[in-house]
Amino acid sequence: MRRKVKPKQILLSKRANVFYLEHVRVMQKDERIVYLTHTDSEVERFFNIPERNTAFLLLGKGSSITDSAARRLAESNVIVGFAGNGGSPLFSMVDYAFLSPLSEYRPTEYMQAWMKMWLDEDKRLEAAKTFQQDRLTLATRAWQANSHLSAKKIAIPVSLEENFRAKIKSAPDTVHLMAVEAEWARTLYRLLARGFELGDFKREVGKQSRDTNEDLVNSYIDHGNYIAYGYAATALNALGISFALPVMHGKTRRGALVFDVADIFKDAVVLPHAFICVEEGLRDQEFRDALIEICMNAEVMDCAIQTIQKVIE
Repeated sequence: MRRKVKPKQILLSKRANVFYLEHVRVMQKDERIVYLTHTDSEVERFFNIPERNTAFLLLGKGSSITDSAARRLAESNVIVGFAGNGGSPLFSMVDYAFLSPLSEYRPTEYMQAWMKMWLDEDKRLEAAKTFQQDRLTLATRAWQANSHLSAKKIAIPVSLEENFRAKIKSAPDTVHLMAVEAEWARTLYRLLARGFELGDFKREVGKQSRDTNEDLVNSYIDHGNYIAYGYAATALNALGISFALPVMHGKTRRGALVFDVADIFKDAVVLPHAFICVEEGLRDQEFRDALIEICMNAEVMDCAIQTIQKVIE
């Protein structure tokens, strides 16, 4: 009897599909991963998930997954994440749950090198600075190339970027670096709010209100962030590095390295896209679909992996 040969897997950084699903049941059917939508129809409709070309799968409210589907997704090295209603996570405002596919051996050299770096406080600070420097580079480059922002004359001034680069370089510890990061984020919010004429905009994580355009922008940023966390978790999984070894976020916070990595590209793709989609009147699903396409075109997974490798090297 001929032995069944598994098809070759696509590299995680090159996979084309990302899924966010709500009110579905994910299962294995006829050697495929499918999801069943919850409807009142007499005829059940199944939709295929090409798991070997999928980077990660996020399950929202009202969703479930069978054990056989979870095993097959693990075999295909697909990360499964859980997010709650309106971009809010399961357990807290920014602490998302990810199931890493641990049924396969992961590369060891990256984790060992990361651990060696992480135990050295000075090197850990330098790693955090590298993350923040790359964050500025990606954001500035992406905003310059964004036609919507250009039409509104929204840009990151060179003097502003240079000022923050100097602050990052001179930060004596992580506490000061976190303060610089917060100031950078507030500055970007102001630039976008002014350009999109949302003068009263204030970032409020997990507010879950849709009464005003400001509320919608906050909601879309929340939605975009959990997609960014999925990309970050997938990048770390590809290299076999534990989520629990951050360089900036709290050492006792579950999955903190996921947030560190996501910060590298969130300003470049999530933040401007949220403001643009609210102005254009896009719905939640349209926002998510467009953001996933932007992330693919911007190759955010490759960018994240390259930054992590640069820190290690």
